[in-house]
Amino acid sequence: MESTDRGARAGTATLRPSSAEDRTTRAAGNAGEPTLEFADGLPYDMYVRASTLHSLQRTVSDDTGEMSFLMISQIMELYFGLTCFELREAQKLLREDDVWGALTPLRRAALHVEGLNAAWRGLRWMTPADFNRFRDLLGEASGFQSAMYRQLEFLLGLRNAALLRPFHRQPEVHAALAETLRAPSLWDDVVALLARRGFDIPRALLTRDVAEEHEAHPAVEAAWVEIYRTDTPGDHLRMLAEALTELAEQFGDWRYQHVKAVQRTMGEKPGSGGSAGLTWLRRSMARVVFPEIWSARTVI
Repeated sequence: MESTDRGARAGTATLRPSSAEDRTTRAAGNAGEPTLEFADGLPYDMYVRASTLHSLQRTVSDDTGEMSFLMISQIMELYFGLTCFELREAQKLLREDDVWGALTPLRRAALHVEGLNAAWRGLRWMTPADFNRFRDLLGEASGFQSAMYRQLEFLLGLRNAALLRPFHRQPEVHAALAETLRAPSLWDDVVALLARRGFDIPRALLTRDVAEEHEAHPAVEAAWVEIYRTDTPGDHLRMLAEALTELAEQFGDWRYQHVKAVQRTMGEKPGSGGSAGLTWLRRSMARVVFPEIWSARTVI
């Protein structure tokens, strides 16, 4: 009922709860046909806010291809937010030592990033000539300026305080990003969990400044080596390792697909937001998510 209460406080129409008995009675009264009349507006629109969503596509050119570019960018923004939601839920459960519970939001997060990867397919039609028909009108607008993507990077442990600077004229956005930067990342919470489970994690690693990007540590790698070598049924830490691996792999695929999309549509041209474009993206891919999960595989 929390979402219904939020709607009421905001002064918007709210959904009326419906029980299984209500649905059975309604279906019988409709002779199996859908309900066509609603007294208080369309319940689907009240819940999904579809009419609002479809009012947000405001292109800056007359080129028909721009709508595809804009909507897929918006879809990606929604996926960024959804993935961040799942990662925060996983963090909460890990801090409660509920590894089994954390597996579900982590697996969902990996599937959401898989959806992000699929979104790139909707732009495979775009050639440099297609992009050039509206690119100049975008000015300095760039995906680099996505606050929700930055939230996702921070949550995954890719941290750089300088990347807060573009948002300083948006106080609420800047504050939310700064809060995420100052709080432990998902990987920090995983490392803390390993220490609580008896693995030899140095205290300096557990008390470090989490606003700084985590650097791979042999003690964390050794913990994962031990976890993978102990192959027993129902081992939640091993399941956690695989859930994190899947998430990191899907995120790596998204970054790779981003590089390929830029390469396809603009080659080596400078980026709209002032970067070197493709060169900058390739360099950023060198920063690995959950590094010891990968390095442990060399040792095992």
